[in-house]
Amino acid sequence: MMKQLTPKEIMEELDRFIIGQNKAKKAVSVALRNRWRRQMIPADLRDEVAPKNIIMIGPTGVGKTEIARRLAKLANAPFLKIEATKFTEVGYVGRDVESMIRDLTELSVNMLKKEEQERVKEKATIMAEERILDLLIPKRRASSAGEEEESPDQSREKMRMRFRAGSLNDRPVELEVPDRALPIIEIFSSQGMEEMDMQLRDMFGNMLPQKTKRRKMKVGEAYEHLIQEESRKLIDMDRVTSEAVDRVEQSGIIFLDEIDKIASRDHGHGPDVSREGVQRDILPIVEGTTVTTKYGMVKTDHILFIAAGAFHMSKPSDLIPELQGRFPIRVELDALTKDDFYRIITEPDNALIKQYRALLKTEDVELEFHEEAIREITDIAQRINEMTENIGARRLYTVMEKLLDDISFTAPDLKGQKVEVTKSYVREKLGEFLDKEDLSRYIL
Repeated sequence: MMKQLTPKEIMEELDRFIIGQNKAKKAVSVALRNRWRRQMIPADLRDEVAPKNIIMIGPTGVGKTEIARRLAKLANAPFLKIEATKFTEVGYVGRDVESMIRDLTELSVNMLKKEEQERVKEKATIMAEERILDLLIPKRRASSAGEEEESPDQSREKMRMRFRAGSLNDRPVELEVPDRALPIIEIFSSQGMEEMDMQLRDMFGNMLPQKTKRRKMKVGEAYEHLIQEESRKLIDMDRVTSEAVDRVEQSGIIFLDEIDKIASRDHGHGPDVSREGVQRDILPIVEGTTVTTKYGMVKTDHILFIAAGAFHMSKPSDLIPELQGRFPIRVELDALTKDDFYRIITEPDNALIKQYRALLKTEDVELEFHEEAIREITDIAQRINEMTENIGARRLYTVMEKLLDDISFTAPDLKGQKVEVTKSYVREKLGEFLDKEDLSRYIL
């Protein structure tokens, strides 16, 4: 069940990572809240409530993907980002669009497995510890009476204390591990068939008898391996699969990026067959259909689709009418200003300056940015966007990497020191890129 956050609370959570774009954040907050509302209404009406799919319109680097990704994480929902242009490649087959649902289901199963592993970890840890002790204190040889005799409890408990203290972590032990060696099957085919290789491997793996091999490893490594092994034994995969499919159907989110690239634009000479064909193939998935996966049938009726595109050369109305009708909410994201850049680099929980400070702290180096230096960084990033291709906030990444390149390289030699990034240092490191447009185009 998704977190029962109000739209205002969802907005506040998104504000921690995304600067501005309040219209888009408001739209996705309402869409997420509507999913919870749908679960609360009578069952006979629940299935009739269609998801409020969204089209986000805006240039690259303004936060479209980040909004969708953070929303999915907030809702603890399976999330898949896919480029719509993927389905325009050579060798495209209409049914290939179903691969997005299979991929989303696979992600959901892995998500549930991790959650279950965390749930049973305590029990698995106890069982793994007992198996480690069995390896460290093997059964004694048969006595003269022909009976096996267990090691004394006192000896076992003494060994347990030593193991928990970590003094046995480097001791070598021999462990039985599954031998997963299977015949390599390579399939060369059109896109959308890549999952067949994995399915065939799974099939052969289930048909062939389970082989094991003895492998030497240290106690610490063996312990981690046994925890994973015991966790897998404790997990009910049938229940995991069932819940994973249900989570996809009820709370799955698919982010369709670059949807503007498949919009029909040339109305004078007839529709572009390739692009319009892709739209018509995507349409049943968005409208609601049933897709066959290796985990069973998955209904797409209530999956939330968030589409995004710059729409420089086209507009949402260039999409086929049927597809337009399935995206009732449309929001336009604002282009980023220099002030937005400043806030992006300083305010969010994952702000770049915070990231670099944390990274260099691991080398015992204190990194300090002067206020004027930060303003200069954002100014340079904005000017380079104007001089070359405008890639939005992503420009901050390239600028920061170039700025701190030397500091990151010499950080191990600066242990215990404080490094200050001043305005003059920023100009010294980045000034040449402003003077030489060609240089900035290739480097930044």
